Amino acid sequence: MSYAKNEDRGDRGDRGDRNGGAGAFRGRKVCRFCADSTVKADYKNPSMLKNYLTDRGKLTPARVTGNCAKHQRALATAVRRARVIALMPFTVTGR
Repeated sequence: MSYAKNEDRGDRGDRGDRNGGAGAFRGRKVCRFCADSTVKADYKNPSMLKNYLTDRGKLTPARVTGNCAKHQRALATAVRRARVIALMPFTVTGR
């Protein structure tokens, strides 16, 4: 059984034109800290910092949150400081 180059091969692993892609382009994300200068990455505000952590307690990457490099570094430092003085946990206990 031979297939032409552009012929649909059915369900044989190819993505084709069957909505297997990444979805619609939503545009560039904007850094929340750059957009609003009143918001700061402060280690004394763990409720705000929790928005940037996964359910496992890991920092969410900048490509997901839309933070710029400067503010992503500041956010990481704030999370580290909050963990050291026990405002936030290092890991999530229990599964």
